[in-house]
Amino acid sequence: MSTAVSAPGKVFLAGGYLVLDRAYTALVFGLSARIHILVNDIETGSGVELSEIVVQSPQFRDATWNYGYHLAEDQGGIQVTQLQGASTAKLSRNPFVETALTYALTYISTILPSPHIKPTSITILADNDYYSQPANTPKNASHQFIDFGVRLQDAHKTGLGSSAALVTSFTGALLSHYLPESLFSLSSDSGRSILHNLSQASHCAAQGKVGSGFDVATAVYGTCVYRRFSPSILSGLGDPGSSGFATRVKAIVEDTDASMKWDTEISKRGVTIPPGMALVMCDVDCGSETVGMVKQVLTWKKADPEGSKKLWDDLQGCNETLAKKLTAGAEIGEFRRAFGEIRGRIREMGDRSGVPIEPKEQTELLDAVTEGVEGVAGGVVPGAGGYDAIVLLVKDDKETMSAIEEFLVKWSKEKGSNVKLLGTRGELEGARKEDMSKYESLVK
Repeated sequence: MSTAVSAPGKVFLAGGYLVLDRAYTALVFGLSARIHILVNDIETGSGVELSEIVVQSPQFRDATWNYGYHLAEDQGGIQVTQLQGASTAKLSRNPFVETALTYALTYISTILPSPHIKPTSITILADNDYYSQPANTPKNASHQFIDFGVRLQDAHKTGLGSSAALVTSFTGALLSHYLPESLFSLSSDSGRSILHNLSQASHCAAQGKVGSGFDVATAVYGTCVYRRFSPSILSGLGDPGSSGFATRVKAIVEDTDASMKWDTEISKRGVTIPPGMALVMCDVDCGSETVGMVKQVLTWKKADPEGSKKLWDDLQGCNETLAKKLTAGAEIGEFRRAFGEIRGRIREMGDRSGVPIEPKEQTELLDAVTEGVEGVAGGVVPGAGGYDAIVLLVKDDKETMSAIEEFLVKWSKEKGSNVKLLGTRGELEGARKEDMSKYESLVK
């Protein structure tokens, strides 16, 4: 048996730091760039019983992880242990894979009539735009999954939400592979709810903190307006293997604990990209340390509750205006004004908190591309800001795309930087099952 599931990356168009507070919402778009997970049963000889799952990421060096697993006593769920495998290299851990595997198998063990979970081989494939590509990558490289030529920990992320897309697609693939469609289906409302809740729990555990969850929600549902869940929902889960862990996971995932009901709000209604327009991204090949930035903004918010509330209320209003204009399909001039209002308040927040949310280099680039290329309706430094990829709303035609590419080549030359138009586009769909046959030529 073989199963393939993919989940999209995200671009946080409007909302930024507001998503940390349940009083506000965020407008997040899914992307055509996806993380793909392929699950294959491992054939064993008659009478041979394996309890091993092998995970590999063939686009990177030394990226194979072997795991043993067993059912813990006293409803402790499935415990996963990393094995040495065939390699003599020092073990490298992948906390997102290991945690997603632990949580997914634990939930599956509460559903399957038998505790026995068959051994599988799992392949992770990332669309090229998740990582800055090596300088020697041919300009016309059309392969969907290029070899990045480095270890995973040495790759430069472009800020598209790779960990959330990985955990979501990984979890969705395991659930789809091990559970019959009558118990779990990615195409049903209940299936998406199970995937969302389980992915949020394992992603937060892998990060070591409870995040806002917008990236996981986008990976599951695609483009949406998102209001975060209360962090307390996940506070009582405890550690894998601890007494009753599996029971608590099942209750959280199926939302049956009356004292811990999910209060997240995810709306896809009226959120769209206007006809004839596209959301595109430009990679600046730097990346930012989001965690430190978030802490500093929250410190400022606590120190200036009145001033920060007024600014956040203003920004929420600007974000809602942009969402309405996207739905209505406004003129380019109106979009430019809407983006300008948002960016002005983001820069003010950056000044007041001492965080480079829209660094001056990014301000200069956004201003120049908006004013210098006719079909560009505006853009922002998405999400927490910093030096990750920028996002632009543009006219979806060859002339505009060519003009942007020419502009970026000239800009990079003049500034001594390396800014590139990524191939990924904003799209509406979330996690989905894929046809396994499309990967056959890619995976040995």
